[in-house]
Amino acid sequence: MDRRLPFVEVVDVPHTHRRVQDLAGFEYSYQAEITNVYPLTATEKLYQIQLCDPVLRRTFSFSPGQFVMLEVPGIGEAPFSISSSPGRGGDIELCIRAVGNLTNFLDRVQRGALVGISGPFGTSFPVEEMQGSDVLFIAGGLGIVPLRSPLSVVLENRSRYRAVDLVYGAKRPSELLFTYQYDAWRRFDIELRITVDEADATWDGPVGLITEILKERIAGRELARTTHAIVCGPPVMFKFVCNMLTAAGLPMQRMFVSLERRMHCGRGKCCRCNIGSTYTCLKGPVFDYWSVMNLKEAI
Repeated sequence: MDRRLPFVEVVDVPHTHRRVQDLAGFEYSYQAEITNVYPLTATEKLYQIQLCDPVLRRTFSFSPGQFVMLEVPGIGEAPFSISSSPGRGGDIELCIRAVGNLTNFLDRVQRGALVGISGPFGTSFPVEEMQGSDVLFIAGGLGIVPLRSPLSVVLENRSRYRAVDLVYGAKRPSELLFTYQYDAWRRFDIELRITVDEADATWDGPVGLITEILKERIAGRELARTTHAIVCGPPVMFKFVCNMLTAAGLPMQRMFVSLERRMHCGRGKCCRCNIGSTYTCLKGPVFDYWSVMNLKEAI
């Protein structure tokens, strides 16, 4: 059966091959198959992708917060944060919004289509360092996508963490992602609070800014020594969230954010990810908030 992508003249991708070797010699692309596609909202879908080579599938590893480059020959490539558990190895999940040439093309593909995957790239959330602490997960909009991977690690090792909170906000109820997992997360003793900016007839939960929910969750808590925070979302959102956490006593070095929106080529070659002299694709996308505060253009 011909699994090549439809609609375009597709260049065959060898089973494992080096696409373009750069001076560091780290750039690889592996043939991978889209095994499932799940619609999440009107514009986002969850893609389950499996490396074709069984040996690579077993040995492929990544850390929560890292990203891969996904390539469709003849169309282009783009970076995407891995949204699945590292324990699944070469069976990864990517949540992709259809907003451009490549992503609109992916929006039309079916199960069995072949793509190229390179990576993983970038820094990660130090979830092992957070063991024994309370953990605050705070996500706005698409920020739940990179946050889902470290959350999976915490769920798989739940006894090693103390209180775990997930505060998640979206503009509208129809834009909430991974709704089918909320009950399961709560069963793992996760305090899940969700808010939207604009309610509709289907919504009976909180309405308002994510900072309002967060203020309730941290009131009266001792954050300075017992808590780590992972914050993902638009820069204006994580700026207000991190400033609130700082005012509540949480050190900036214990807050971690993802600047995934800055990622481009994944290799620091196109110079479009740079914030001053810092290349997000190489030094990030995960930074502690102290480092972000010293990258003025990031916020």
